[in-house]
Amino acid sequence: MKKKVLFIQPTIYDDAGKLIKKRRLYFVGLAYPLLAALTPPDWECEICLETIEDIPFDTDAALIACGGMGHAANRGREIAARFKSLGKTVIAGGPMFSLVPEIAHSFFDSVVIGDAEEVWAELLRDFEHNALKRSYQKKLTSLSTPLPRYDLILHKRIGDFLPVQAGRGCPHRCTFCSIYCMYRGVYLKRDIAGVMRDIRHVKSLGFKRFLLLDDNIAADPGYLEALCGEIADLGMEWMSQCALTVAAKPELLRLMARSGCSTLSFGLESVDRANLEQAGKDWCHPSEYPELLARVREAGIEIASEMMVGMDNDTPQTLDDTVEFIEHSGIIMPKFYIMTPIPGTDFYNEMRDAGRLTEEDVCTYTPTRAVIRHPVMSTEEITGRFWDMYNQVYSLRRIFRRCILHGRFWRSPAKYLFYMMINLYYRYQIKRKIGPIIM
Repeated sequence: MKKKVLFIQPTIYDDAGKLIKKRRLYFVGLAYPLLAALTPPDWECEICLETIEDIPFDTDAALIACGGMGHAANRGREIAARFKSLGKTVIAGGPMFSLVPEIAHSFFDSVVIGDAEEVWAELLRDFEHNALKRSYQKKLTSLSTPLPRYDLILHKRIGDFLPVQAGRGCPHRCTFCSIYCMYRGVYLKRDIAGVMRDIRHVKSLGFKRFLLLDDNIAADPGYLEALCGEIADLGMEWMSQCALTVAAKPELLRLMARSGCSTLSFGLESVDRANLEQAGKDWCHPSEYPELLARVREAGIEIASEMMVGMDNDTPQTLDDTVEFIEHSGIIMPKFYIMTPIPGTDFYNEMRDAGRLTEEDVCTYTPTRAVIRHPVMSTEEITGRFWDMYNQVYSLRRIFRRCILHGRFWRSPAKYLFYMMINLYYRYQIKRKIGPIIM
């Protein structure tokens, strides 16, 4: 037996049932480079990113490790079935299989539930001794990781930045969120020295930008302040995501900007207060959004946003209001998702128990198609309005206005032309009924 593991990151299907393939993948996951770093040195590791490359079904790897985020789990099960027919041992992991492991058991030999760091060595030993367990699960109580095996992805068609992890989890308790479902309000953060080791390594590889992975990088303001102080000396650009509450700390925002933070992504979800209360985000006040977002921009940080369509208090008027909000908010990269009941979350359980789900097969759920019975709109109307909103927001006029026609453009023309290219690429996807989920 050759001691080799092949990690596979599946792609997803578009609404026409075709696998989404791209020439380049900008946002590359960190799970597989981390697991490869945790793999004993007498094992060989290989990573396949199906979005930009073909799966080597003729691999000589003895063990196949396949992930699945959201509806990529559906493709993951297909891949597993193919490999098992070839006599391979296949294991599953990732958010979807962790939340509902029962959808994986008939396709995979074993399932890693939750974070894999504490069980990976045990799993490999069991595999070597033909004693693989049906599932592996051990709660992560601290976050300390080796230097990721970036070398396994550098030769691939990826973007001009690499991911670096700072923390996992979030103290907020949003009922629809898979992060809350998995961590239940716990926020784990790495030692700053470890984070800086990885960032410096990324810089040594020739990269000038990095993506700071964290479910809420501002969850611990003191930690973020100390981290920014270290990053500032490197002269690098970085991006991350956090709650909009960071805008209540203008000095921290300025420190983030000085350290090289160029873009922050915020889950705004809705411009309707009742929607946010239902989703467990009663600490958010849409009436404050314009002022808070303006503070972020004034600090020199651009904004990406995520908002949901099809929440219970949505009406055609509130969705029109959402489009207008995007128009006047200065958000440079807006995204929408249809309110999707992620299996295992409190929201999913609520919708299931109320008999409001229109489909039972959770592997068919996507963020571009409604599957919840809504109080005032049909699932078809919600899905149609979702695409209408995307087409409005990504019209050429609106792209040009938010990327070029503002005073910030002349501070860094190259940066805003880059944002415009991203917007145009999103538009290209939207016109083909592909939500700009994979970048």
